[in-house]
Amino acid sequence: MNTLLVDAALNFGILAVLSAVLYTAHSPLLNPSAVPFGVRVPPDKARAAAVEEQRSRYRGAMLVAAAVVTVLASALGAALGTLTAGAAGSLLLCALAAALWVRAHRGIARAKAEGGWYGQARQGSVVDTSLRTDPVRFPWGWTVPALVVIAVSIAAGVVVYPGLPDRIALPERSSGGTVYHMYTTSVWTAFGLVLCQVLLTLTMAAVVAGLLRARADLDVARPVAGAARYRRYLAVTARSMMGITALVNLMLLGLSALMWSDTRSTVVTLAVTGVPFVAVLAVVARFVLRVGPSGSRLPEDTGEESTGLVARDDDRFWHGAGTIYVNADDPAVLVPKRAGIGWTVNFGNPRSLVVAALALAVAVGATVVQAVR
Repeated sequence: MNTLLVDAALNFGILAVLSAVLYTAHSPLLNPSAVPFGVRVPPDKARAAAVEEQRSRYRGAMLVAAAVVTVLASALGAALGTLTAGAAGSLLLCALAAALWVRAHRGIARAKAEGGWYGQARQGSVVDTSLRTDPVRFPWGWTVPALVVIAVSIAAGVVVYPGLPDRIALPERSSGGTVYHMYTTSVWTAFGLVLCQVLLTLTMAAVVAGLLRARADLDVARPVAGAARYRRYLAVTARSMMGITALVNLMLLGLSALMWSDTRSTVVTLAVTGVPFVAVLAVVARFVLRVGPSGSRLPEDTGEESTGLVARDDDRFWHGAGTIYVNADDPAVLVPKRAGIGWTVNFGNPRSLVVAALALAVAVGATVVQAVR
């Protein structure tokens, strides 16, 4: 297969997917509707003229930037036969999107302050204590596929390890394409990707366990229905994350098989990595379209009478255009994101250092495996 065509296709594919994500980054598909561009607004102001104006400006500028950067980076990557252009283009797109996001955030915050959007609103908060006393159960059954893949990987490795040559070839991406480096065969080199499977599975299981006890994002207008919907959201999120873990483990098993058999076919490598990757994207897309931020698109009981309350204006605790949460008085370590789907760390809570330490430990472990192989 023509290497230039492969690099061009990879550059274009990566930039196209990234462009689509960044273009829709502001939409309710990926963000709670009451916090456009990270600014907390009353629900009746979620589609105010000032908000729609900022959304339109963001979309227009992002569309032009994505088109120009994708075409130029893809063409440059094809001409030079490298993925560096795609990586540089990705960084440039992210920087441009961040700048546009900050501009929109400031514009909405200014309109909110000048218009006194919270002046007459009845603010409140709601807590479901049953999420602590009777939390959503960990989906142990959904860890089985990931564990089965690990068991198959270990068994296959044990069988082929005695017959491996003294030196084994491991692929690495470089500016000139994929190159293979020879390493002395050892347990570390032969089972490095298997160890990555184990670390990934343990990490994801720990994250899921933490998310099931994270602070809930409940609808203050209909707290009972909101709590029930949030429980379903947690259950779907946990199952999806463990399913993605199994798919990534499957990809790592395929890469291990290529390494053990010394298969260097580009087509086979793309198939081994591409099929699980597309499956992961399908799971994520289904989650985004069917579930939404904090389960906003899940069905709920609409018979509950509204309390007339709106969520408290807590913009003072959110920094970095609504992306960084700092509140020393909040005991929660994990809180729902304002920008994007999922949770973020409360950087004002000292216990968040534990989360940071765990993430650092995983990164160091992966680096050590890479270094010693």
